Amino acid sequence: MELRHYITFTVAVIALQLFLYCFNRTLYWLLSGKISHKVRRVIAIFTYFSANAIIFLTILRIQPMFRLSALILVILLFAALISAVFAVIFRLLKSRISIEKLNRTLRIAYPVALCALLGLSVYNAYTPKVIHHQITLDKPLAPLRIGVASDLHLGRFFGNAELDRLAEIMHAEHVDVILLPGDIMDDNVDEYLAQKMQPHLAKLRAPLGVYATLGNHDFFGYQREITQEIRKAGIRVLSDESAVIADRFVLIGRNDDLFAQRPTTAQLLKQVNTALPIFLLDHRPTEILEHANLPIDIQVSGHTHKGQIFPANLITRMLYRLDYGYEKINRSHFFVTSGYGFWGIPLRLGSQSEVVIIDVKGTQQ
Repeated sequence: MELRHYITFTVAVIALQLFLYCFNRTLYWLLSGKISHKVRRVIAIFTYFSANAIIFLTILRIQPMFRLSALILVILLFAALISAVFAVIFRLLKSRISIEKLNRTLRIAYPVALCALLGLSVYNAYTPKVIHHQITLDKPLAPLRIGVASDLHLGRFFGNAELDRLAEIMHAEHVDVILLPGDIMDDNVDEYLAQKMQPHLAKLRAPLGVYATLGNHDFFGYQREITQEIRKAGIRVLSDESAVIADRFVLIGRNDDLFAQRPTTAQLLKQVNTALPIFLLDHRPTEILEHANLPIDIQVSGHTHKGQIFPANLITRMLYRLDYGYEKINRSHFFVTSGYGFWGIPLRLGSQSEVVIIDVKGTQQ
């Protein structure tokens, strides 16, 4: 297991203890006067034991429950955020409103606020926004519209309906080419096959084609099956290879860096005509600074999910030069999308599902 996974698990365990402490303090306040001190202690012991047991069984892979673990952490996080906000409200208003009335109002509002936050997070996960960018390259190119959708994570909670919507968005935006930079499936093809998603994925069509590369979740042991299923849907998978599209531009697709034998981008560039515009699909935005010194015109990436759930976006911002959005470095244009799907649980806070549309012009049309 990679070092970053150990760091992630350590942070998760520490955060869990803080969230549980906050949750139980809040629960005492919500149920004050309604249950005895003994019952409150039983509830506290139960929550500490059960939550920690689920997390540790998952971390130690004795009985992996990744989605349940993530859901527990997120609900506790949301509860802690609301508790912090309510604590501030209480301090601001306690001198103006009677303590009894203020406590009663806040106790009624607390579950409403928690449900509202969960509802907003589900909305963000399943309601994509369309982000538009316009750029000009220093190479000849007729106007081109690119549609980008990363991190679909097709699986149990994200499938046919979402693929149909994506196809509708791409059709409505009149894109010339569609790029899918990684994490097409959620670890394997089990749910993809069980829910018969192929006809829905095959609805993705564009005049110059649909192209994909594999992300880290596509490399968890089922990359061959995932590649085969994507190709069956009429999508070309670029696995550390390039393709010249209509003699207008070059697409290069890199495997995720979980594939230890992948060549460098510089090595892949030796095989192409760099006088043409070069578009790179690279799932993780980890080598942006290196790529800015190469003859790459556009790079599209995903992976970060913009943290998916606040405050993880603060962490991704520290880890990557560009964790989300657009930046031009030297002559290269870099795009990192928050992703069209989500990982683990269908919740997003501080991020939203999205499709990126890039209008590209050259110096000569």
